[in-house]
Amino acid sequence: MDRIEAATSPQVLRRVNARRVLEHAWRAGAFTATDVMAATGLTRSTTIGVCDELVQQGWLEELGDARAVGAYTKGRPARRYALRERAALVAGIDAGYDHVSTTVADLRGNVVGRSAAAIPAAGPGRIERLADAAERRELARRTLHEALQDAGASESELLALTVAVPAPVDADGVSPAENPFWSLTNPGYADEFRGTAAIVVVENDANLAAIAEASVPLGGGLDVDSFIALIVGEGMGAGLMIDRRLVRGRRGGAGELRFLDHVDGVGSADGLALLARRWAVDAIRDGLPADGPLGSLDPDALTEADVARAADAGDPAAVEIVDRLAARLARICLVLSDLLDVDRVIVSGAAATAMPIVVDRTAALLAASDDPAAPELRPSRLGDACVATGAIQHALDLLRDQALDLSPTARGAA
Repeated sequence: MDRIEAATSPQVLRRVNARRVLEHAWRAGAFTATDVMAATGLTRSTTIGVCDELVQQGWLEELGDARAVGAYTKGRPARRYALRERAALVAGIDAGYDHVSTTVADLRGNVVGRSAAAIPAAGPGRIERLADAAERRELARRTLHEALQDAGASESELLALTVAVPAPVDADGVSPAENPFWSLTNPGYADEFRGTAAIVVVENDANLAAIAEASVPLGGGLDVDSFIALIVGEGMGAGLMIDRRLVRGRRGGAGELRFLDHVDGVGSADGLALLARRWAVDAIRDGLPADGPLGSLDPDALTEADVARAADAGDPAAVEIVDRLAARLARICLVLSDLLDVDRVIVSGAAATAMPIVVDRTAALLAASDDPAAPELRPSRLGDACVATGAIQHALDLLRDQALDLSPTARGAA
């Protein structure tokens, strides 16, 4: 008999065994009791009993037996089980500065519903009114509702929800009050969504990007122990994965980059998108030729992608902006790597996708650096979905950890 079975009280033993079987179900496709026994060391009677309990609770479903699918020909046919992928749903809300999107996924992490909305944002080249806290909460709530509709699901099927924000977050989902930007971008989401699902967490977007890079198949951090997931949009934030552990800090601010205000050649934590637009607007208003790739743009409507396209077309002013951005980003990467001794910096966010020329030039500068701590720089292969992917992964991780307390049948899943 398995040592854990022999040495643990019946109630605790039942829970331990159920967790082991359920963990196997999450990793496997269809499986038999024999498969579970080989993976866990449990006895046949224990395995079958636990599987039946998990079927009753709604986590597993019993499939046709092995003989019915041609996998068993002699003797008593083996019973087959599988995780009920739609037993419950998880959701990730990416509540950024100028956007909000919701992704809904099943228990395997397969995306089954999406919704997105733009948030009016202020800044160089942006003249729209900035959305206030109430509007942001309403947009986040609306995209969740629409994503669940897209999934053909109701809120009662949602067991775990992660909200990603571009702000440090403590264990209660609250951001420090001293920074107005943090209060704007995390306008009480923990309270807004409390009770929407059994598990509701608010987490920093860069931390979630780091979780994604460390865990999903296309993640850029799968093969290294220490890396930084750097989001370079309107601002900059870093998710620190050190020795395969996410570093958060006392108030969730370990990856905040306010210290860049004091770094020569950097001067702020402003992101690539914001600076590209600001510098382009300044250049245009200083009198660029109106027929050039950059000078012909409307300073009140241009985007960072427009600046990148102008640089690709050889516009001298746009090329200079790209070079300034690359030199600044390279310096930031060197400072972070000198502090944290990481293997790699993975750049993500919409700005990285819109301005690949900046990421490529930064990577070349770092590769040519004589600093022995210079990290490798890579663009994220997860694209604009990096934060949402991390939010889903985090929700799934929390759900798996608490699954035995969260029977899906109790939430109304059929």
